[in-house]
Amino acid sequence: MLAGLARLAIASPRRIVAVAALVLVGTAIFGIPAVSKLSAGGFLDPGSESARASAMLANTFQQGDMDLVVVLDSPSGAATGGARALGTDISRQLAASPFVSQVTNPWDEGRPAPGTLSTDGKSAMIIAAIEGDENAAPQRARALADELPAGTDGVQVHAGGSALVYSEISAQTQRDLIRMESVAIPLSFLALVWVFGGLVAAALPVAVGGFAVLGSLAALRGMAMFTDVSIFALNVAVALGFALAVDYTLLIISRYREELADGSSPEQALVRTMTTAGRTVLFSAMTVALALVGMALFPMYFLKSFAYAGVAVVAFAAVAAVAIAPAAIVLAGDRLDALDVRRLLRRILRRGEPPPPATHTGWYRMAKFVMRHAIPIGLALTAVLLLLGAPFLGVKWGYPDDRVLPTSSSVRAVNDRVRTDFGLNSATAVKIVLPNTAGLTDRDIATYAAELSRVPDVAVVSAPSGTFSGGERRGPPSAPTGATGNSAFLTVESTAPLFTPASETQLDRLHAVPRPGQAAAMFTGTVQTNRDSVQGITSRLPLVLGFIAVVTLVLLFLLTGSVVLPIKAVLLNILSLSAAFGALVWIFQDGHLGAVGTTTTGTLAINIPVLMFCIAFGLSMDYEVFLLSRIREYWLASQRTNADNDESIALGIESTGRVVTAAALLMTISFAALVFAGVSFMRMFAVGLTIAILADATVVRMMLVPAFMHVLGRVNWWAPAPLARLHQNMFTPYVGAHRRTVSASR
Repeated sequence: MLAGLARLAIASPRRIVAVAALVLVGTAIFGIPAVSKLSAGGFLDPGSESARASAMLANTFQQGDMDLVVVLDSPSGAATGGARALGTDISRQLAASPFVSQVTNPWDEGRPAPGTLSTDGKSAMIIAAIEGDENAAPQRARALADELPAGTDGVQVHAGGSALVYSEISAQTQRDLIRMESVAIPLSFLALVWVFGGLVAAALPVAVGGFAVLGSLAALRGMAMFTDVSIFALNVAVALGFALAVDYTLLIISRYREELADGSSPEQALVRTMTTAGRTVLFSAMTVALALVGMALFPMYFLKSFAYAGVAVVAFAAVAAVAIAPAAIVLAGDRLDALDVRRLLRRILRRGEPPPPATHTGWYRMAKFVMRHAIPIGLALTAVLLLLGAPFLGVKWGYPDDRVLPTSSSVRAVNDRVRTDFGLNSATAVKIVLPNTAGLTDRDIATYAAELSRVPDVAVVSAPSGTFSGGERRGPPSAPTGATGNSAFLTVESTAPLFTPASETQLDRLHAVPRPGQAAAMFTGTVQTNRDSVQGITSRLPLVLGFIAVVTLVLLFLLTGSVVLPIKAVLLNILSLSAAFGALVWIFQDGHLGAVGTTTTGTLAINIPVLMFCIAFGLSMDYEVFLLSRIREYWLASQRTNADNDESIALGIESTGRVVTAAALLMTISFAALVFAGVSFMRMFAVGLTIAILADATVVRMMLVPAFMHVLGRVNWWAPAPLARLHQNMFTPYVGAHRRTVSASR
């Protein structure tokens, strides 16, 4: 098939490029508007207790899970005067909206809300409960915030709240996307010029990357027509698409140049390139895509979205590399190496041509050195990676809130003030839904509310029958609460800071309070949502990890014919990822290195390490496939002794060392550009993935792999007899062709 694609590219290069150009234009027209069609949510497990409680609050009580918070500042005091008049007007304006189910403020004479005046009395807070889900509520909150008065007579008005946080995250992500592209694409092109020398050769991977990125955007927009898709998938689609397209094109061009240097004609070189490097690209693409498919097994559409984006971008990158790149190479012909910048620089600096390369490069000599000292080097590097990963043993999981936004964000500033200046913070509240109150009296519910109010760190409990503090009735309800038909809900205001042991302990104690009449109760709120999210991921983690491991083992067996090398690859990949996970905890949870400009909460959002594992594992296998494919070529052409095993390893590293290093550099540029993201967990994702890629491409691929493969010797290539026969029957033509090709090149 791959040889046929090469011959088709040789016969009709212009038609292939013309069709690719039409597809590129079509995907651009359809895909670019995807930015405005995606959601900033997706962190909830839709089948969890908190999600079911939130759905009932919305459907039965018209209580949204999100709120709009308006803070009024008045130097003369917010309880009276101009602040009171303006605040009352804003409250009426918000209450008149069909999308607002409840408005809480400190000025209602009948039921003033405690905690809505700041401790110094100069600021007041209005809380409006917004109806709608993660997609609708932020849009409605943004529209309401845009209609608020700017302030008057020295009174300033500021808007925040959880609904606006989602809206601001969407806007920030769009800005981050533009910033990332403006950094990654120019730097990647300069790096490609350094790798290839010629401007024409450097432009080809960029063009293939553009095809992959626009194709994935079109796929995401198509998905958004049928299901929820996270807006954060855009950043990863752009970075991953560009990185993989560059990797695959780099591998193909490098192998094509190598075949030409060995004396093949351009046509022969292209056919051989596609049957060797092209096969490697397809195996790599399958490995990466199936590793990303694992995220579709999680319940949150935040993670599912990355599975959609990952599979789409890998497919477009692989198709572009094996179908479009060969046609472009044929069209370029001798001009592929035109506009050689390095030659121009040598002329400007009046330097002569570089000396002819030595018999073996530094990659070969390094591999031989590592294999001569395999055991001490292998043990030392393993110990270092495990030590770097040790901080991950102290990981604490949290839920992303407004602190993922930069401190310069006005929405973040309002929420910071709510945490520090006011006695009421809706983010710490726990809502308890009683879905069936048949047979219960008001006294039963009041008793339940009073018992809840006795739990430590509970400020007040609002129930349909009244407000309770310390087990005593305080009057009519003052927070969103109510009863409808045979259902009711209560609001527990908490003073326990989020994501702390006190908050977790309080939630356990609230769950332990006996229900009225043994009625069922469902809890929701940030602390319950965080617990459900962690449970939703950890409960499925064995399934996902098992799926990825099995897929990797099967694909690498099909590539190598060995059952030992796939196991070695999985173990080394996990070892390299341990350093990246340890760095995440040390930097972003514990706050070292200034948390790279983010705000530490003492926790990590569990979605990010899971996302990073799936992507980094797939990319690690990308380099593993590059390396093992080439080592196996030399092994097949040898006498298959222990000495031939070492020689094949050294030659394979020599052949792929420059390609893997350049690919890692280019991929690092793509993901490191996300370090400038304004949303902190995307910055965390970028740092972790950059560390994982660099560790894998250097320490693991170039040092641990030769050390371990040297120790194993011929055992590297062992498989049980039935599997060995199966592999031989499947790939006999490929094996014979490789023996002839490699023997001729050697």
